[in-house]
Amino acid sequence: MRNATQHTRQLLERFESRNITYFENDGNWPIVWQRAKGMHVWDAEGEKYVDLTSAFGVAATGHARPEVVRAGVRQMKTLMHAMGDVHPHALKAELCQELSRLTFERWTRRNGFMKYSGAKRWGKTIFCNSGSEAVEAALKTATAATGRKEVIAFRGAYHGLGYGALNPTHRDHFKTLFNKQITQFAHFVHFPETDDPSIRNSSESFSRLNPNTAPLAQVLEEVQTCFKNHDIGAILLEPVQARGGNHIPPPTFLVELRKLCNQHGALLVLDEIYTGFGRTGKWFACEHARTLPDLICIGKALTGGFPLSACIGRDDWMDKAWPISNGAAIHTSTFLGHPVGCAMALEQIRVIKEHQLIARAAKQGRLFKRLLEEVADQFQPYAEARAIGLMGALEFRTPKGETDGAKVFNLVCRMLDEGYIILPEGDHGHVMGFTPPLIISESTMRRAFKTLIRTGHAAE
Repeated sequence: MRNATQHTRQLLERFESRNITYFENDGNWPIVWQRAKGMHVWDAEGEKYVDLTSAFGVAATGHARPEVVRAGVRQMKTLMHAMGDVHPHALKAELCQELSRLTFERWTRRNGFMKYSGAKRWGKTIFCNSGSEAVEAALKTATAATGRKEVIAFRGAYHGLGYGALNPTHRDHFKTLFNKQITQFAHFVHFPETDDPSIRNSSESFSRLNPNTAPLAQVLEEVQTCFKNHDIGAILLEPVQARGGNHIPPPTFLVELRKLCNQHGALLVLDEIYTGFGRTGKWFACEHARTLPDLICIGKALTGGFPLSACIGRDDWMDKAWPISNGAAIHTSTFLGHPVGCAMALEQIRVIKEHQLIARAAKQGRLFKRLLEEVADQFQPYAEARAIGLMGALEFRTPKGETDGAKVFNLVCRMLDEGYIILPEGDHGHVMGFTPPLIISESTMRRAFKTLIRTGHAAE
């Protein structure tokens, strides 16, 4: 282990709580990040890496995007901090307006692309600091608007680890220690199996082996049963399950959920914290299904690196849920709508638009998926590729069909040695997750997956 990394590790092992940073005994995991720029990260010893994760999907326009950094620095020099819900600053209002334009105004405009025939709507925003908080703001909005306390959530879901967001998060790993303090209000149903023909035709889809997934018809029956038997005020889901293993539902899934919410007077709440801002080749993943949500949660790529998230709701539902302030907000926080975060978010959105990164993600995504499939073909029948836009995964299983988390972690570590940062995902760490910056080049993608094939075969 090298000196700078060893020093950091010693400090963390002594002074950081256990169960946060994972350390391999050989000292090769983790690396200690020193700086980052564009597609690349340098560690404390000066080694250079290609980041195929965008640091959890945050650096969508690249690490330390110069325009976004300049916007943040300018704002820090002018107004470092404001007063949340008390004395506002102008950028908070401007970002609220911009998020409305990007979401509900764009979705409901005349001759718009959403399957929506009502009056034009706009969005109203609650700013938060993390994705988990944005989900909790949405949960509060749903129960305040409908008067119903329970929600339908999905197996394999990850919505964050605050107590409110932890409730509709599915994995026991995150919940078992705290079940005594959690009042369960989420009812879990299966997530639908993919209907991607490229997966179906290559081999039997691994989703058939996944206890969290089921055929779409069965899932919709489970949702109907929940509405019948429980006091449901909302359906909460990720349009594409990210940490659950990059599970991509059939496009009709959101359409059917929208119909069921309309039928039962419930809100359709989409967690697009991972999938938003071009990750799937659209501004937001719900646009693939042309389906209008009632609430949408965003974060991660919103600022490119500053902690800021938001719950954006259709104006009529938001007004029904939240009364006019009488001087003390019912839901707020000290750093609500932080001025530095707002400045960076406005610039991040401008960069995405000006450089046409949404269209670029869609175009590059086609090659990205093909290259993932080529990797999976090298390890058939024990690997499966899934991708939408620049959000993809390789799932590995053993000859017995069991999840192969050991193989994935071995590959992730070997790729780190080769200079590539990749994340393990899925309930058992058996999925390699890829969310590269939207600026990734064709040559970088080809080199990365060529290296992965070579490394994978060398590990066998």
